[in-house]
Amino acid sequence: MLSIKKFVLYKFLAVVLAALCAAGCKEKMKREERHDPYQTAREQMVRVQLEARDITDERVLAAFRKVPRHAFVPDSYQTSAYGDFPLPIGEDQTISQPYMVALMTQLLELKGTEKVLEVGTGSGYQAAILGELAAEVYTIELLSGLAETAEKRLDSLGYKNVHVKAGDGYLGWPEAAPFEGIIITCAPEKLPQPLVEQLAIGGRLVVPIGPQHRAQTLTIYTKQDTGLAKRYEGGCYFVPMRGLVEEE
Repeated sequence: MLSIKKFVLYKFLAVVLAALCAAGCKEKMKREERHDPYQTAREQMVRVQLEARDITDERVLAAFRKVPRHAFVPDSYQTSAYGDFPLPIGEDQTISQPYMVALMTQLLELKGTEKVLEVGTGSGYQAAILGELAAEVYTIELLSGLAETAEKRLDSLGYKNVHVKAGDGYLGWPEAAPFEGIIITCAPEKLPQPLVEQLAIGGRLVVPIGPQHRAQTLTIYTKQDTGLAKRYEGGCYFVPMRGLVEEE
């Protein structure tokens, strides 16, 4: 049996060790924040906006903890980069709300070996998230200025598995097809047939379908030998898809 003196001594040592551990943790957090001042905001975004809703894929959550969203918005919006809302990125385009990016990504059900096509590069944030989760990512942006900026940004962040080009996303990227996953981050009124043809059997295509300036429906297509299986996920609002799709 411990003597009272030994008990008091052990208790004192335990308190001291706990205090030292707490101080060490705080110092580590301070070092991380000095290295990345948005670390805390990013963690809170994941916890409050994603985990508290229905984002459960651990790989998706890890990607959102890692990718610096503030690097994908104009300097004047960086302090708002982790808010629960979309932000303008120029040329009448936006970076989508974090939750919507996470939801669409989760719906692809990526395992890490896939080749994925994104239509609508925008700032490059969605492409970076996909770059953390897929083997290869091909992303197309209609607006050449945005495509050039996104490509430089992604390259500077080390995303060597993300390939960017300026072009009409309606046509897809046939020389890189087929794709196990396709994500469209702008809203066509109906599904572009060239993209259906470039989707691999068993692959999934996630897209907001509907008219411009009105609510659209987030839709998941799975390509089977017999055709496309379709499932609706809910309402959403995206900028309209432009280009050849408007001629249909």
